[in-house]
Amino acid sequence: MTAQHDEDERGRGPDEGAQAGSGRSAGRTFARGAGRTARGTARGMGATARGVGRFGRFAVGQARRAADAQGAGESGLNRLIEMHAFNTAGDAAVAISLAGSLFFQVPSGDGSSSRESVALFLGLTMLPFAIVAPLIGPFLDRFSHGRRWAIGATMAVRAFLCWVLAGALPDQSPLMFPAALGVLVASKAYGVTRAAAVPRLLPRDFTLVKANGRVSMAGIVGVTVAAPIAGLASLAGPEWVLRWAFVLFVIATIAAIRLPAKVDSSAGEGTMGFRDGETSGGGMRMRMPAGVSYALRANCAPKWLYGFLLMFMAFLLQEHPLHGWSSTVLLAIVAGGAGLGNFLGVVAASLVRRIRPAIAVSAVMVADAVVALLAALFYSVPLLAILGLVAGLGQALAKFSLDSSIQEHVPGSVQASAFARSDTTLQLAWVMGGFVGIALPLHARLGLGVACAVLTAWTAYVLVTRPRRSGGMAPAAAQGSP
Repeated sequence: MTAQHDEDERGRGPDEGAQAGSGRSAGRTFARGAGRTARGTARGMGATARGVGRFGRFAVGQARRAADAQGAGESGLNRLIEMHAFNTAGDAAVAISLAGSLFFQVPSGDGSSSRESVALFLGLTMLPFAIVAPLIGPFLDRFSHGRRWAIGATMAVRAFLCWVLAGALPDQSPLMFPAALGVLVASKAYGVTRAAAVPRLLPRDFTLVKANGRVSMAGIVGVTVAAPIAGLASLAGPEWVLRWAFVLFVIATIAAIRLPAKVDSSAGEGTMGFRDGETSGGGMRMRMPAGVSYALRANCAPKWLYGFLLMFMAFLLQEHPLHGWSSTVLLAIVAGGAGLGNFLGVVAASLVRRIRPAIAVSAVMVADAVVALLAALFYSVPLLAILGLVAGLGQALAKFSLDSSIQEHVPGSVQASAFARSDTTLQLAWVMGGFVGIALPLHARLGLGVACAVLTAWTAYVLVTRPRRSGGMAPAAAQGSP
């Protein structure tokens, strides 16, 4: 073989030999370069992974320090805050999955069919509230001595149904719709039970508005961290997003069971009757205090405006965008303004030391009516952005004020029913605003003028019928737990 190799080498000639040598040299150079590139890539990926890990640990550490701040660690509110972050992240994952697979699909075609589909969606959004208010609310009131398990049950039910729904989606199984409805109902039931638990974990020098704002801020953080993961999972299919939601709800279930035992406390709870000195009994229905009723009526205005803007602007800007602006950009401006306003409302509620609920809800109603009037008179892009901003900010502040009023003035033994009924009322206001938005002609100044007229009339009615006694308008700033 050596002789044959030598003969082959001699037979190639000088040019062929040089070419072969240069080819081997190039091959060795390429191999060394590829090796260095691979090692460099591996080092870069390792450094990136370590950087992401350090950032993740830093973010988690900062979030935990924020949750423990100002006595929340000692009172146990931090555990509720962390649990709510996982809950909201799970709800966001479910919304991402259902948005592209089951609900919220508006068929292409003429505008009338699209409006009919949106009207059907508005009707479907009321169904979970129709179940929670009259059925689940009173049922949850009976769990006043086991709120941790009631909260954990709403998480566990959603985890189970997400797993079922993940298996049903690919085959379009008939189980899809009952499972999806069950997830939505359990989500609303969680909101009721969580709100009833907040006053029992209130730290010293914390108002209820501030505590509710801190909890909602944790929800925003949870969505910010978990939504990108859900988005990546959606590339593999909506069922994988639901499996990610399953993991989040399992963690939230464990966090709910680990809540402090005082969440189950009924110390200080009493009964509430129709008139002063009258106790409830014999199955009599209890009436909300005057201050809570006022806050609920006032909340209907920003909720109605939010639903109206969502539907009316979605069709209006799609069909008649402002000159020189694309409909997509205009919708992003309005939706972005509303999202920013909602975020600012959460920040304000979590940071401001004292907010008087009665004053806050009154100011929100007036501000909504004034901005709607300005937008109708001077219809322009800046005013559309301001309208979205004020609507989002007002809705957040008004809802925090309402929740704190219920937590302060309604006995814990009936708080679940109070929250369920108030949430149902507000959802009805949102749906009515949406129906008005899709029923009106697509004329900007006409639609915004109608919105201003409705808000002005409702604001006048609420202010005229406001409770006169100071006791009914007491601020939700008391420091002690019920």
